[in-house]
Amino acid sequence: MKSITRTLLASTTLALMTATGAMADGIGASLLTQQHPFYIEINNAMEAEADARGVPLEVSIATQDLSKQLADVEDFIVKGVDVLVISPVDSQGALPAIMKAKAAGIEVITVDVPAEGVDVTSYIGTDNYAGGVRAAELMGEQLGGEGKVAIIDYPTVQSVVARIDGFKKGLEEFPGIEIVAQQTGITRAEALAAAQNMLQANPDISGIFGFGDDAALAAAVAVKSAGLSEQVQVIGFDGMEEARNAVDSDPVMVGVIQQFPDQMGKMAVDTAIAIMNGEEVPAEQPIVPGVYTGK
Repeated sequence: MKSITRTLLASTTLALMTATGAMADGIGASLLTQQHPFYIEINNAMEAEADARGVPLEVSIATQDLSKQLADVEDFIVKGVDVLVISPVDSQGALPAIMKAKAAGIEVITVDVPAEGVDVTSYIGTDNYAGGVRAAELMGEQLGGEGKVAIIDYPTVQSVVARIDGFKKGLEEFPGIEIVAQQTGITRAEALAAAQNMLQANPDISGIFGFGDDAALAAAVAVKSAGLSEQVQVIGFDGMEEARNAVDSDPVMVGVIQQFPDQMGKMAVDTAIAIMNGEEVPAEQPIVPGVYTGK
């Protein structure tokens, strides 16, 4: 599905944009999903900034479907957008689409999820590795440096891979903590099943790290359903309102690494405008994550 197509409100704005070097064709954005509050915030921030600066923006939603994302990017190429903003469904699978866009003279910005195997003009996203390290530090503190932990991951998305790598690296500072299980759980339902499977196979688990809010919230449900609320602590990553509320009210959810999707969305549009105006932009624009452990 597609969200609202942003157009210039008046011919005077169009003239101004042409004078400043920004082309009327504007920005095409392909976002991973709109089923998660994180991406809803990115989308809303992009639309607000595009409106505020009078730049045309069209957003397509990939619904976590690589084939749809590839088709959406092809559509943007045909339309002749100046800049493509993309959060890849698959960090490697999106390569052909990005290469085609670049071959067509379209500048490419990746947001939240980096692409693998291709250089883009700029990447904007959380420092996921650092966030993973911080999640490990929090887990180590909560477990007193000892225990068995499990991980719910999403291995085809490079930003999540970086989180998991950072988490594993951070746990090296806690030799008394052992990772005993790791399973994929992309959707909340899949994450629930993964958590249930890992708890059944490893009933002595004392901590679970979920790659995102949905994974962590699902893990918390699995922990409580298994009667292990006094034993297992869960840490998530994203820090949207539902997860923060859970940290405030549910003793199983001990913390979340907090991202700032509104900053990502605004920066993506601002960077695209800078590119259209012929300005140099940083190849990487990392955003430092926060840590939320309750009010």
